[in-house]
Amino acid sequence: MWTIGMAAAVVLSAGIGLSLGLVGGGGSIVTVPILVYVAGLTPREAVALSLPIVGATAAAAALLQYRAGNTDLRAASLFAITGMVGAVLGAPLTGLLPGPALMLIFAALMLAVGARMLRVRTEEEPQSAGECSPLRCGIVGLGVGVLTGFLGVGGGFLIVPALLRFARLPMRKAVGTSLLIIAANSASGFLAHLGEIGRHGPMAVAFTASALVGMVAGTVLGRRMHPAGLKAAFAGLALAVAAYLVVMNARPVLDLLSHSG
Repeated sequence: MWTIGMAAAVVLSAGIGLSLGLVGGGGSIVTVPILVYVAGLTPREAVALSLPIVGATAAAAALLQYRAGNTDLRAASLFAITGMVGAVLGAPLTGLLPGPALMLIFAALMLAVGARMLRVRTEEEPQSAGECSPLRCGIVGLGVGVLTGFLGVGGGFLIVPALLRFARLPMRKAVGTSLLIIAANSASGFLAHLGEIGRHGPMAVAFTASALVGMVAGTVLGRRMHPAGLKAAFAGLALAVAAYLVVMNARPVLDLLSHSG
């Protein structure tokens, strides 16, 4: 049975596509809170349902970016293959810490990523790609995958800075390449969670349709923005997500620490 919260969540899911189309990341981080705090699903259901929504939207956005020449297939394959392996290795580590603590770790990572993106000057952006060596990008992709599997959320926020830093891709190409990697990782995760979707299949279809609308808007907007504007948008979204996670999880962590003491 659909509720007002579920209907509102479908509308808000356009922000999932907007984030993916504009900055190549943020899909799972936007999706899971909407599904939990607006649609009223459990975290387990939200994680399972976010995978087909983010994966399908990222795949559609990746196709548009590929047709526009904004995809580095070599870097995408290296990051995707090793990233999926890393995610499998990192997933068991998630159980070592409670959920709020994991989210605070991710918030700290987002603060570091956002701050770094704000410091990068436009003139430092590489004008050509082709520096993604198998060893370097494979190792970095593996590390990003481990962090993604460990933290239990999407990898776009980690993949885009990694592509900028280690594959030396321009911002627009990093965004397009990140989408292809996210789609591959989401497909792998979706198969692992296939039995947990259950009765929420129609909701996944509605969310995906709304996210696709947002994705088109984000892609068009991203093409019109200067690379410096894209970096600022990416950094702002990262910092906003970090602040939200701190607000939502700081108190539970403090309560856990006080009880353990």
